[in-house]
Formats: sequence, structure tokens, C-alpha cells
Amino acid sequence: MGRSGAEYQAIFAECTGRRGWVDAARRGRGESQGADFEAFLAAAAGCRRAAARRGRIVEKITSLTPINQETRFKPMLAAETKVAGSDRAPETESACSWKRIMEPVEPFLKAVTQQLMRQAHDFDPEVVPYAEHALNNGGKHLRPALVALGAGCFGRPKEGHVKAAVIIEMIHLATLIHDDVMDEAEIRRGSPTVAAKWGNEIAVLFGDCLFAHALTLAASFPTTEVCRAVSIATNTVCSGEILQTQQRRNFPAARNDYFRVIEMKTGELFTLSCDLAAFLSEAPPAQRAALREFGAAVGTAYQVYDDCVDLFGTEAEAGKSLGTDLAKGKLTWPVLLAWERASAANRRTLEQLIQHWDPKNLAEVNALLAKYDTFEPSVREIRRFLDQARRALRVLPASTGRTALVAMADILAQQTGTLAVQ
Repeated sequence: MGRSGAEYQAIFAECTGRRGWVDAARRGRGESQGADFEAFLAAAAGCRRAAARRGRIVEKITSLTPINQETRFKPMLAAETKVAGSDRAPETESACSWKRIMEPVEPFLKAVTQQLMRQAHDFDPEVVPYAEHALNNGGKHLRPALVALGAGCFGRPKEGHVKAAVIIEMIHLATLIHDDVMDEAEIRRGSPTVAAKWGNEIAVLFGDCLFAHALTLAASFPTTEVCRAVSIATNTVCSGEILQTQQRRNFPAARNDYFRVIEMKTGELFTLSCDLAAFLSEAPPAQRAALREFGAAVGTAYQVYDDCVDLFGTEAEAGKSLGTDLAKGKLTWPVLLAWERASAANRRTLEQLIQHWDPKNLAEVNALLAKYDTFEPSVREIRRFLDQARRALRVLPASTGRTALVAMADILAQQTGTLAVQ
């Protein structure tokens, strides 16, 4: 191709930012020559041209440093980047401030955390260490936040809402403990997983204990409706996990069932959070149904976003090494889109890359994602579900809770937009 290292670097800067150049430098071993490196950069050039046609990415290159044989990779590039041409007005800073959304429900989330810590000591003494490790290792608490904000659509959260949030968080933690066993994960939220610390057998059994304990708490409500809803949701989540496991590395099956599976395994607990928030607030049936629809749509959008972060984001955003889903044969939406659009030869290549996974395969997978332009369609799917979530809220009365839920959807839309400039 006869390009200089600096020219190649500019191509990648205008396509995907510094992260893309890192991938290229690693794949080409830091050299600006070689057939393998040339082919990879050709794919990048195609991505650049496609981005320019869409008018999606606008970048100003402020510095360039040629790459040579002695320097395999250095942070050589600074770029000012913005997203242009969006079909929605940019979300305001106030609407997209997660801290501002969470501040009113901080007392609620603190109560949930305290209840989780107390629940750890309700287990058999021999089981308490596992419970303390799992229940005190708090995450984002998205589902408890949905319970609080959903309740805020109808007034103030009650003690029953706190208990419901604890139940849902315990079910979520149980699924994570089982996930870590299946994925052979050693670290979760910066700490050793239960499986890494005590072994797979203890992890599986303790996950079962968490499920059972959550159902026991649900049965303590004066109505059977809570236990019924929690039982159905738990069954749905586990069934979704089974389907996804059955479909690992099976492109046709995963493509046909992708949205059904993520609605089951991820969207269901978001749905349950909103459902119980409305039920325990004695909301009318139509408004309860609307809040359920919001939860399902936001949960599904969140999973597609998480799929995109694993491929288009950074390790800081993902909280894990990129490509971990593919390493376990989990076929995410961008990869399925590339497979669907690909030529027969490229389909076979993609299937082989996933079937015989090696971390170095990620660069080749990313090249195919760029070649078949899968980023924009993935973003459109996220926004489609977020628009559905916003529409569902229209039947609810004006309230601080409804405003906060709309802002939550806006935050996810904003975070999705930032993936375009990584």
C-alpha cells in the first residue's frame, strides 16, 4: 500500500480512536509493513470511509508521531472527538447525571445494603462466610434503584419496597455466582469470586442457597403475589441462561433467539423490579403494566449495550478484558450481525475464530465487525428499546420518579453514544 506509519495511524485515529491503533499495533507487532498488517489496516481504511459517509464521527487530529521498528507502540495521538448527526437532540447534563438521579434514593439504597448485610447472618453459621463475601461485595444496585424510582412514581417508597429490592438483588447475586462458575471467572467487582475462593461445588450450592433464601423472604409478605412474581422471574432468568448456554457457538440458533434470550436472562429482573415497585405502591393495573414494559425495555437495551462495550468499548468501561463473551462462545449482537451480513467465506472465518478462540482473534473479529458496519445497527437497537421504554412511561402521572426513570434511559443513550468515539 506504500503508506507511512503516521498515515496508518491517522486512519485508525479517524476510525476508532487510540484503542483501534493499539489493536493494530499489536497485530502488526508494531511494524508498518507486512501482509498481515497491511490487510488489517485496509479494513480500517474501509471503516474510516464508511464513517465519513455516515457523517457520524468528526475528529480533529492534534498530533502524529510516525511508528518505526524500534517503537512497538506509544500513545502517539491525541484527538478531540464528538458525535454528530444523531437523530435525537443531545441529552442535557442534568438529565444525564447519574449522581443527580441517585441522590434522592440514597437512603433507600443504604437501607437495602444494610438489609443485605443483616441477611448474611441469617444463614447457617458454616455458610455465613460465603454470604458475607457475596452480599457485602456491592455492585451498581441498578435493580434496587429501579424499585426505588418506580415506587417514586406513586409516592414514597415503603419498607416493603426495601425488602423487595433485597430479594431481587439476592437473586441477581445468585445468578452471578453461577455465571462465574460457568465462565471460570476468578474476579468479580475487584474481589475473588466465590468459586475462586472456595471452589465450584461450594459456589453452586451457595448460589442455590441464595435463590432459596430470596424465595423465603418473598413468602414473608402478607400476599402471595410477591412470591409468585419472584418465583416466575427466577424461573425465567434460569431458563434464559440455559438457552444461552445451549446456543454457545451456534450462530443460526443464537441469531434467531438473541432478543428472547436477553429479555429472559437480563430484562426479567429489571421487569420484576418495576413490577413489584408498582404492585407494592398499589398502582392501577394499567400503570403497573406500563412500568413492567419500561423495565423490560431498559433491561434489554442494557444487555445490548453491555454486548457492545465488550467489543467497542474499553476495558475500564467493561470492568473486564474485552472479548470475554466470545471467549466463552457467547454470541453477542454485533457478532451475529456481522455473521448475518458476511460473505460465505467470511462467515466461515468468523465461525472458526469463535470456535477456536484465542485472545489474538479479537483483532480479526473487530476487523470483520468494521467491514460489515455493525456498530451503527447495534446502536439503533439500543435506542429502539430506550424509545420504547420512554413511551411506556407516558401513561404514568407526572412525578419525580417518572422524571428520574426517563433520565436513566437518557444516561444509557448517552453512554452508548460515547462508544462511537473510543
